[in-house]
Amino acid sequence: MAGGLKLERALEALELLLGRPGGPGTGSSSLQTVKRAALLATLNSNLAALEERFGQDPQWRELQRWRAEVGEQAAWLGSSADVSWSFTSQVLLLLLCLKKCMVLLAAAYRPAKPNPRSAEAAPALSPDTLSISQQRTVQSALQFVITLGLCPYLLPGVGLPLKSRTEFSAVVRDVVSPNMAPTAVHRLYASCTALLQIAEHPSLGILILTRHLGDLIAGLCQLGFCPTKEKGEQARPLEELKDLTEEKRTRCREALQSVLDRVYQPLVVRELLILQGGSKQALHTPGQEVKPLLAQAPAWLRRLCGHLLSERLTRPNGVQLVVRGILEGAGTGAAGGSGAEAAAADWRKCDMVARILASCPQQSLSLEDYYQQVCPQVLDLLHIQDKLTAHQFQRVATTTLLTMAREHPQLSVKYLLHPMLAPLLRCWGTAEAAMEDLPAGTVLVREAELSSCVEDVFKVYVVGNELSPVLLETLQPALGVIFSLYCFTKQNVCHLRSPCQEILLWVLEKSEREVALSTLEGFAGLGTMQFLHPLCQFQAASEGGAMITVRETISDEDEVLYQKVSSEQWQMEMLVDLLTHCQKSGLAGDFFICCLKELTHVAAEAEASLDAVPLPCEHLEQPHSQHLAGQQKKLRVLQLLAMLCESVSDTVFTGIAQVVEFVAATLQRACASIAQGSEGTVEAQTLSMSMGLAAAVLGGAVELKSGDFAVLKQLVPLLEEISRVHPEPVIQELAVDLRITICTHGAFSTPAVDTAAQTTLGKKPGSSRQGGQTHTNPAERPEDKTVRLSREQPPSNENARHTNSSLASNSGESSMQKECPAGTPTAEPISCVQAPQHLQELLLSAYDPEIPVRAAALRSLSRLIEQRDPEGLEIQEKLLKVFLENLEHEDSFVYLSAIQGVALLSDVYPEQILPSLLAQYEGTAGLQTAETRMKVGEVLMRVTRALGDMVSQYRAPLIHAFLRGTRDPDSTLRASSLSNLGEVCQRLHFQLGSVIQEGQS
Repeated sequence: MAGGLKLERALEALELLLGRPGGPGTGSSSLQTVKRAALLATLNSNLAALEERFGQDPQWRELQRWRAEVGEQAAWLGSSADVSWSFTSQVLLLLLCLKKCMVLLAAAYRPAKPNPRSAEAAPALSPDTLSISQQRTVQSALQFVITLGLCPYLLPGVGLPLKSRTEFSAVVRDVVSPNMAPTAVHRLYASCTALLQIAEHPSLGILILTRHLGDLIAGLCQLGFCPTKEKGEQARPLEELKDLTEEKRTRCREALQSVLDRVYQPLVVRELLILQGGSKQALHTPGQEVKPLLAQAPAWLRRLCGHLLSERLTRPNGVQLVVRGILEGAGTGAAGGSGAEAAAADWRKCDMVARILASCPQQSLSLEDYYQQVCPQVLDLLHIQDKLTAHQFQRVATTTLLTMAREHPQLSVKYLLHPMLAPLLRCWGTAEAAMEDLPAGTVLVREAELSSCVEDVFKVYVVGNELSPVLLETLQPALGVIFSLYCFTKQNVCHLRSPCQEILLWVLEKSEREVALSTLEGFAGLGTMQFLHPLCQFQAASEGGAMITVRETISDEDEVLYQKVSSEQWQMEMLVDLLTHCQKSGLAGDFFICCLKELTHVAAEAEASLDAVPLPCEHLEQPHSQHLAGQQKKLRVLQLLAMLCESVSDTVFTGIAQVVEFVAATLQRACASIAQGSEGTVEAQTLSMSMGLAAAVLGGAVELKSGDFAVLKQLVPLLEEISRVHPEPVIQELAVDLRITICTHGAFSTPAVDTAAQTTLGKKPGSSRQGGQTHTNPAERPEDKTVRLSREQPPSNENARHTNSSLASNSGESSMQKECPAGTPTAEPISCVQAPQHLQELLLSAYDPEIPVRAAALRSLSRLIEQRDPEGLEIQEKLLKVFLENLEHEDSFVYLSAIQGVALLSDVYPEQILPSLLAQYEGTAGLQTAETRMKVGEVLMRVTRALGDMVSQYRAPLIHAFLRGTRDPDSTLRASSLSNLGEVCQRLHFQLGSVIQEGQS
């Protein structure tokens, strides 16, 4: 109890000395309102009041005795006639008495044992705990010590000057002049030493080191590190440091290091930056009032602060501490609020921190040593999970990484980019023999690691969005793995799908066009690309991500081949899906043209290999494998072109240049086909289409500028070659006319070019651009003219779909009679009287003898069904009949189009479509050939997959139909039926015994 009285007596003495008889306030004391001359009188009055109280009140004698004992121990405080220093000394003595009293109270405290019956009750406070009002008294006392006993004796540029603080501090500046104090350095030493002793108590240390850390650090830096000799106006005060012994200077250095290690490191970083000078301007927040510039810190202090900051930076988690020290001062951190939101929007602070981190300090042994210590911590900043600070930390990390990659690319690749990409490339870094020894399912890359890697790449590359050759080159080996992961995520629910897609699109957009096309070829399997290791696989993880595991070894060669083919097929589908996002940039169109050129190149290589001189038997294996690889590549290109035509053909070209490139590629292919003597119907139709497209461009489809003709001129040599080697006179003449139109920049255009252009654009042939005059194509055969004039103008939405057929008729390639040929299975043509005009045109074109025209019509009908066209759905029975009859066609282009149409119809009318298909498959409609039944079986499977769970209603007829197919004499049909039966059973969850029972019944 006596100790408690001593504590209260010490605090009461502090209140009396500070001039607050009415109790603690918040800055309304008379001491804070006096001006200059009255300040010294007030300090004298308070000192006299304190001494009078000590002399008159016997209850204060024990405190007076303690003050004397502490004064003897703190002889460095000294005595002086200077009122301001006498006041400061008395405040420090009372604070030291308070600290001594609190230490004794804490040592004598014996907490009572907790009562188990009241476990939820709060524990009793230690007797040395200060109340809120008592803490305010101590804070006021400390403020007087800092203002009167520390700051006035700091050199210019060291710490925050008094004039920039409170109004009271400005008054003190005029009262206390360091130039008039002969022992200024000793007073500074005494104040710092006393504050350090007071701060040894935890409660008092918190008040000192949180409120006055910067001033204390400034004083210790000046005492311990300020040089004793310096030229200029500051020479005289610096000479006083000679009076400070080396032992005291060493003690100050040790005390500074102890304080810096004891305090919360972000706060230390913040104060060191301020002490270094210029940080107030650097950390200015937009919208705040700009304060006047501070005096520049001395060179020795700037070097010292830089050294101390570098020490903090290279410690474990030092980078994060430095970043927190800067950003938390700007409003980020636990306090949050509107200040944190303002800091989030102020990207300049983050960029400033990034520049600091990217600059190697002078104290580092070497640049590489600095990168080796700091780079792992920079990557850790990308993984901050705190919602309030994650945005700032990630921006700092991204900007730091990009700056390092720009300034020191080799070191950044070694210590930043390669470690960041390591999880994606780990499978290839593991020896294959070692991987084969691992059991199936062994996790090589954990879910958290893979997710973190992909998200880091997204933040650095996509969010950072800096076009750097180093970044693109480093990411190139991992692109195949990222694309494989993207394909995997499209098959599952995975949160990595979006970042993978954004990374791939960013790379394709930022890379040079040739590099982007080469990357797409690699994705398609046409070039060199390092995908996921064949012994590894992606596997769905528990948190919605993915992980990389060892693949199970499969001994069945057929199963291995099936998985390989299905994986390549899915990758191509995902590549086309990726290209749908690249149409505006023109990349999809360039890749489409690239595939056309590749097809011509592969075909030429295949022809050359067939015409090569035969080799001896012992050398036949290598040419055969090369020929087989060439055939596989050709099939892959064909498959890719088919997918591109299906998905992005309508909007694939974005400008005249791409259209001209496309026409040039088709003309080159036509020239190659003619030279090889392999021109067929498809090649002829393709040539007609490309020349019609060129005519449409020249005939007013687009507005041509003078620069466009420079692009069109690349077609001149190809058209000249076509005019010389093509066997058809009509094509020759059209090629000559197109060449003339291009060379004259459209000043001269023949009727043949105008007619081809109008036909391609879907207008009535003969309507000219010039004044609506009608021209007659002199090269048009009479039967072609009859066919052309007999047609009605199709609606605009069907114009593109009839380009091939119209061009063929106007070029004289074939006469297309729009009626069912005699060889069709139907007894009479389809009746179209009740169908609208555009449907009549499509239904008649579905029986055209020309394969491209027929396939185009079937696909147009399928598109109407897919779009739920009301007029098309009204004649769904006629459409089904058209599709089923075209299943018999020998050309895969036609019957695959028919299969697609039937499958789309089944989505709309499954109950009506499936019985008809089952009847066709079982041969009840008279179509009993094995080939036709296999095609119908393929359609049945498409419909079965489309029906989903509804297929269980047709369980019995499906099983009976496919079981009957397994007993067919044709072995191919039996194999197809068995395959279909297995898939149906799998979808119906049937066991083999149940199927046998169904078949026997």
